[in-house]
Amino acid sequence: MLPERHYDTIVMGAGPAGLTAGIYLSRARLKTLILGNGTVGGQMVLTHEIANYPGVEAVSGYQLANIMKKQAKSFGCDIRGNTTLSNLEFADKVKSITLANGGTYTSDALILSPGGRSRTLNVPGEDRYKGRGISYCATCDGDFFTGKEIMVVGGGNSALEEAVSLTRYARKVTIIHQFDQFQAYRHAIVEARINPRIKFIMESTIVEFYGNDNLEGVLVKNLKTGNVERHNTDGTFIFIGYVPNTEFLTGLVEMNEKGEILVSPQMETNVTGVFAAGDSIAKKYRQVTTAVSDGTIAALAAAEYINNIRQKFRQQIIS
Repeated sequence: MLPERHYDTIVMGAGPAGLTAGIYLSRARLKTLILGNGTVGGQMVLTHEIANYPGVEAVSGYQLANIMKKQAKSFGCDIRGNTTLSNLEFADKVKSITLANGGTYTSDALILSPGGRSRTLNVPGEDRYKGRGISYCATCDGDFFTGKEIMVVGGGNSALEEAVSLTRYARKVTIIHQFDQFQAYRHAIVEARINPRIKFIMESTIVEFYGNDNLEGVLVKNLKTGNVERHNTDGTFIFIGYVPNTEFLTGLVEMNEKGEILVSPQMETNVTGVFAAGDSIAKKYRQVTTAVSDGTIAALAAAEYINNIRQKFRQQIIS
């Protein structure tokens, strides 16, 4: 007899990939549980505005996450946020997940979608001033810097788009980027370039944060000349990419040197019955739409896997 806490599929991660997987699996009448270790919606909820999600007008990441959550629940999906993992076993046919509160859940299939977290500069003063002038979320903290001068670190789409959104609050935004060109889509670059409140410091990087109780300034090194200059600032937002949240999977599934989960085109890992999706897998592009695509494929593949198990079981009974 399987325990009452047994599910057809457990999804580890409640970002767009995990929520999409939950929608598809639950709609297919498969008993599904989504476990998230933070706010449901993942990194998506930190995005000020999502304007390129097909079929949906400009919406905040928080709003889109709530829509996905409601959809999944409407089909019967169980969702638990702010959970902490204690033990994970999935080498056997039945996968087992134990949480820190002692609750244990089992499933026939498992989808890993733990997502990622903001990459840090890892320079002196960064840890000290996190939450006291240093932020990794424009949506969360932009309002605190109304009328102030701030800096944005990064040169990709997130950095430029969030810099533009921050001009709604700050009177001046300075973008610091280590290269002489941006690694972003042309529309994002143009929008940042034409904004009168945005200034640029190229081929440079922050090497130290300083202040008293709160951040007061940064040391910026020109990577071409080696010169280091002091710049006063009321705040700094860092958008230099993400690190996959896969440390807990070390030795359990195959990953590359970056800690990204290796999957097949069907989102299969090297472990039977275990699939993966979203920003934690090895891939080139990371967008909400690509995460949704991954979650869809992983859910369909997991459903097929479970149906094959049931079919083999029925055949054994008949024979």
